[in-house]
Amino acid sequence: MDLVVDGVPIHGYRSPDCPALWLRDHSDMMRGFRHFEQDMTSTVTHFAETQAMNGRVFDFFTDRPLATPTERENWVKYVRVPVEADVEYRFVKAAFLAWQATGDDAWMVNLLPSLEAALNYIFTHPWRWDEEHQLVKRPYTIDSWDFAYTAGTHDWLQFQIDDNTFWGIMHGDNSGYYEACQLLSLAYSRLGNEPRASHWKQFALGLKERMNKVCWNGDFYTHFAKLNPVEIPGLDEASQLSFSNAMNINRGVTSLSQARSILQEYQNRKAATGAFAEWFSIDPGFPNGAFGEEKMVPGAYCNGGIMPLVGGELARAYLESGFEETGVDTLRQYHSMIQEKDETFLWYFPDGTASSIENSTSPDAMPTDGWGSSSMLHGFMEGLVGIQDQGRMLDAVRLCPRWSAAGLTTAEASMGYEVSGAQFAYNYEELANEVELELRTQKSEVHLHLLLPHGASVNDVQLANTSIPFQETEVGSSRYVDCELSIDHGADVVVRFK
Repeated sequence: MDLVVDGVPIHGYRSPDCPALWLRDHSDMMRGFRHFEQDMTSTVTHFAETQAMNGRVFDFFTDRPLATPTERENWVKYVRVPVEADVEYRFVKAAFLAWQATGDDAWMVNLLPSLEAALNYIFTHPWRWDEEHQLVKRPYTIDSWDFAYTAGTHDWLQFQIDDNTFWGIMHGDNSGYYEACQLLSLAYSRLGNEPRASHWKQFALGLKERMNKVCWNGDFYTHFAKLNPVEIPGLDEASQLSFSNAMNINRGVTSLSQARSILQEYQNRKAATGAFAEWFSIDPGFPNGAFGEEKMVPGAYCNGGIMPLVGGELARAYLESGFEETGVDTLRQYHSMIQEKDETFLWYFPDGTASSIENSTSPDAMPTDGWGSSSMLHGFMEGLVGIQDQGRMLDAVRLCPRWSAAGLTTAEASMGYEVSGAQFAYNYEELANEVELELRTQKSEVHLHLLLPHGASVNDVQLANTSIPFQETEVGSSRYVDCELSIDHGADVVVRFK
């Protein structure tokens, strides 16, 4: 989507169900379009330039009508949905991904005060911060969606905060801010400001500890830890599994045992409900009409709809947490879905029926959902292909190929950023008694975390025909070999089995 504001071109990626540049959709889709897009910064820069003095960031902006045919004005509109508490962490994530792809240090240095202001707003404003628990709070929404439960005091979807607002702590907000603080810490460290890097790293660790204390129920994260009493008739709220559970794993707030517990819960829900996939926005959904919208029935949209954006997060989490074959199956299922009709929608009913304008609360229901497809691509590239950029322009990479889980013995992979030309590539070949990796990259510090074939035990790891230190690790019932590599242009790695 291209706009011109104050004579400045802005290029971004729109929501599949609304012709606007929503920061949440754009920032999540960056994980996909960063590989081929030339303009990574104009949308992020515009959100920074329109930031409020207190650090608050807009949800979205657009220059075209949103509610056709009743709305006809083509002026530029800016919106912050008051109940939203997740916007600022998405702002930090978007800035980091843009900097990571471009390597533009000067741009990032100029943006750092805006990123700090955004986080300071969240961690101090009485609408966003709970002083007692020292955690981010929000009104009672469905996970991080943008309308709140009102117990019938409002006649439609409630986007506003008022005297009837029910407050609580939603786990996904806090995992998002944990990740944002860690990314800001990394940026500061790479840009030479260790005191600020240390500050944000320590803040992140405290947030993670408090979140796990308040929100973890022993099996998964409780959907909404209430700060004032409210009960929803006909709903077992304690059993609700909401979509940020999958994202929490990939943001790094879970231990391995927590991650595996969450993923097993998703598998159990799939078996119990008979849904065609376990990519639930939430399960079980809220009763009909709970939010004042008749189309928001259980199984629709964010009230229990099946979302590829959740599936991609699950695929990556499965692959990282010892459920590698389940992760591969998730990616294969999505591939088959979109191959059948060359379509992918934001959400589906549990029986597989796709969303449409007729059954959605949104004015559009496009069959080209970049939000979900970028999530699936992210799961594929970081989970199965296993190229994870942990630095800037691929100069620090966690390399974790998992081709043996897919039953493949050879693979050729390449990941890069069009805007900067940075690239990391490898050839993989699994033989009877060894795995050979041919790595190609300009210059990179690599942590190799290689999934071993079933039953294999490592005898030796060689880099350029020289043995190097390694260790074997277990993830569930899977075994990996881990070692550190310094790569300059290219290198050959051979992992030999006993």
